[in-house]
Amino acid sequence: MKPIHSPYDPEEACEFLKKKDPQLGKVIDAFGPCGKLFRRGMTPFAALMRSIVYQQLSGKAAGTIWGRVVDVCPCKRFPKPEDVLSVDYETLRSAGLSNNKALAVHDLANKSIEGVVPDRRELNRMDDEAIIERLTSVRGIGRWTVEMLLMFHLGRPDVFPVGDLGVRKGIAATYGLDEVPGADEIEPYGDKWRPYRSVGSWYMWRSLEIEIPD
Repeated sequence: MKPIHSPYDPEEACEFLKKKDPQLGKVIDAFGPCGKLFRRGMTPFAALMRSIVYQQLSGKAAGTIWGRVVDVCPCKRFPKPEDVLSVDYETLRSAGLSNNKALAVHDLANKSIEGVVPDRRELNRMDDEAIIERLTSVRGIGRWTVEMLLMFHLGRPDVFPVGDLGVRKGIAATYGLDEVPGADEIEPYGDKWRPYRSVGSWYMWRSLEIEIPD
């Protein structure tokens, strides 16, 4: 069985979006090509664990704590579920994790071993919504976290994180809206970008960093 979604060509996606949505095309031209959004270095387990550690922290502080957590796990590079479960709760807390995060990390590891959290091979055979449903059963993991996994670690081309404030702010800036739209108001914008809503969303984040031509 072939994967449901294969990695896509970002240049092809950008050309498609520029033709489909001229206003988005201005952002693409102003910022430049996006390159590959997805990266395969981390395992899905490690990527989800890192997301839990980074929640509600600044990048620098989160990076420090992530380094400490990795250091207390008996792993060479990225933690595996077995590595995490070999570390007791108090050790994770001493590395800088909050009570909820330590519990969430252990829950993620347990559910990975139980098969609730699939490995990459199985994830590649599942559609986006099935992955979201499965992974949000893990403590501390919500829809947005899974959407970021889909976009940046699985290379899914058509993810539209409507709950992301940065994407909504980008839409307001790109399309000259007086107010930031709600999550239930931006679907028509995403519909223009199908089947490359991941790329369109990425450019909405970038639109906040540049001046968009009139």
